[in-house]
Amino acid sequence: MMAWFEHGGSRIYYEELGSGAPALLLPGFSQSSEHLAALRDALAASYHVIAADLPGSGRSLPQPRTYTASYYEDDAASCAALLRELGTTPAALVGFSDGGEVALLMAALTPDLVRSVVTWGAAGTLNDPEGQLRAVMQHLIDQPIPHLQEYRDFLVDYYGEDNARAMTQNLVQGQSAIIDGEKHGELALALADRITCPALLIAGEHDMFAPPPLVRQLAERIPHAEALIAEGAGHDVQNSHPDWLARTILDWLAQPER
Repeated sequence: MMAWFEHGGSRIYYEELGSGAPALLLPGFSQSSEHLAALRDALAASYHVIAADLPGSGRSLPQPRTYTASYYEDDAASCAALLRELGTTPAALVGFSDGGEVALLMAALTPDLVRSVVTWGAAGTLNDPEGQLRAVMQHLIDQPIPHLQEYRDFLVDYYGEDNARAMTQNLVQGQSAIIDGEKHGELALALADRITCPALLIAGEHDMFAPPPLVRQLAERIPHAEALIAEGAGHDVQNSHPDWLARTILDWLAQPER
């Protein structure tokens, strides 16, 4: 089933499929749940999956979106409101990149709604002290670096050039406000002791956005967390190791306490 949910200034597109215990699947910035289709369908064989596009990404609105210093917390509140509206709690949360950051914040801020959390490409903090990663994103559409050319082309094809440029540049503004402001880049890392549910944090061995040392640091601060490194993978483990990722997540979630 496909539907829309409105919360604050956002209009969230989501799909429901499968049956069983609830699982909320959150893709990353610029993605829709279709980009996690293999994992979504694998989860739906055992779970009632709610696959939601983050505000401003995929089919969710507004587009282009303004990203503020509180956008992660805002998205966590919107996704929590969606689960309450659907009555699908407590849920397992499964999130990639920004979707993972939102899932971790939900576990910290609305623990009654969360049974367990699995993330990859998320470290509970934004780490870019010299601004190099943000500079790459700022100029992604007009001056892409070679290994991001494919991602740049995807953004332009999916959103149109003007919208893709606004999306990426607005994202940089929001992330700069988080990194340079009083948060000093911390997201769920600052609230890690409030995440009391079981957590599995997966890191690609070569992930430049959420590198293994930062993921391990977060896992050490969460009472019931474990970090797992995907050898040979970068940020998008779902693309380089799809079968391994699905099997790892399903096996972990199948444990009785999760």
